[in-house]
Amino acid sequence: MATTNQVKYFSTTALSKELKMNVKEVFQILLDNGLIVRANDNWLLTEKGKENGGTIKKHPKVGEYIAWDENIKTDKIFNSSKDKLLNATALSKHFGVSKFKMNPILSELGFVQKSVKGWTVTKLGTSIGGKQLEYDKTGIPYVNWPESILQNKRLVETVNELQGNAIEQVISPTENESLNFREKFEAKHRSADGHYVRSRAEMLIDNWLYMSEIVHAYERKLPIEEDVYTDFYLPIGKVYIEYWGLEDEPKYAKRKQEKLRIYEKYGFNLIELHDADIQNLDDILPKKLLKFGIQAY
Repeated sequence: MATTNQVKYFSTTALSKELKMNVKEVFQILLDNGLIVRANDNWLLTEKGKENGGTIKKHPKVGEYIAWDENIKTDKIFNSSKDKLLNATALSKHFGVSKFKMNPILSELGFVQKSVKGWTVTKLGTSIGGKQLEYDKTGIPYVNWPESILQNKRLVETVNELQGNAIEQVISPTENESLNFREKFEAKHRSADGHYVRSRAEMLIDNWLYMSEIVHAYERKLPIEEDVYTDFYLPIGKVYIEYWGLEDEPKYAKRKQEKLRIYEKYGFNLIELHDADIQNLDDILPKKLLKFGIQAY
């Protein structure tokens, strides 16, 4: 008598072991591809899931659960994702930094933000492949990353800066234009915190931030592929401040419009200051900062 091969089924947990993947990542992949949905803290099988080998099984102790045809192991949804996502600990090992510093570095770049517990991916982080996940038992959020983040230009530069490792950089035409501008306007005004800035107005802004005990960076590169510098960057609130002081000059006006386009493109938090604002910083800046959740002292 001829026999037919019996189809073997795996629970999602057993499937994750077969794939040698974290069970949370397997659930997330199934969810992202529409094979399952979450409802009232339960996982439900969708019609698409049934079409892809999913079924409902019953167990005398645990009751109903979703099981998967063993052929799903070779599905491209796993092959394209398997071993491609890296957590913060893996990134810290690659870059040779403490695992406790990795998420703060990603946060400083604006790729993630601190939640009440854990870390959540930002719009910018999502654009470079950040994947929002959470621990099943605690619900604490965390973010995983594609391998491509290991070559992210701004991340590599930032880690090298923090480690005191100077690296030779190829200057792009856009950055060269920015460098020419900065060379034309030498940073010779020393502010109260030791920053050398390029104008008296920038010095007053820097002094105001310093006396308000607001941590800030001067001429920080934006965390994007384009080579663009911001006047001031506030890590708290991920806020950028631009002082527009030479708006009457055609070249400067063109440069201003290009920077504004980039700020809008990435949805960055931007505060704009003009000449008329400089003598009224005590009135103007607290209101502008408060819009981004920053309270000045």
